[in-house]
Amino acid sequence: MWRPDELCQGKPNPEVRVRIVILSLLALVLASCASVRKLDAASDVHALLISIRDNDQAAFDAHVDREALKAEIERRLVAEGSKDKRLGDLAALLAPSLAELAGEALVQPEVFRAVAEHYGYTPRTKIPGAVAISQMLKPLDDGRICATRSKGGPCLLYFTKGPDDRWRLSGFEGEVKDFELRV
Repeated sequence: MWRPDELCQGKPNPEVRVRIVILSLLALVLASCASVRKLDAASDVHALLISIRDNDQAAFDAHVDREALKAEIERRLVAEGSKDKRLGDLAALLAPSLAELAGEALVQPEVFRAVAEHYGYTPRTKIPGAVAISQMLKPLDDGRICATRSKGGPCLLYFTKGPDDRWRLSGFEGEVKDFELRV
């Protein structure tokens, strides 16, 4: 049995040294799992960004979960409508149709490109690689990964790993009313 004071004196016995090494290795393995998950997701986020830049509908569709995004829009429409008792029932009735329309109109590469340009990103802006993108990703307890604007910042976009092992955009922060469609 080891005593904590042995560690403080700098003379731990061999058993303590082995435990320290094992615990250190375990900590490294756990940290690397989170890093591997972030890097895996970052590759798909990078592919999504390229599809937006290049207006590549097929690649874009492969990296977004339209059904999840429509469900998110519907939840938000119902929540917004339920703030006013007079509109609550009407919002619940219309939300599925409005979410379907909004999902089809807003979940398009050109809309995302317009949003990116609003934030200063142009088609000539160099898209960071997967390693750099991974630094802006945060693993969540529910298995999703979220993207932040700055390291350690609040989540802006959410990605979920699909059955084909591809990470797809599945949620977002912000108000539905803040989305604009420029035609």
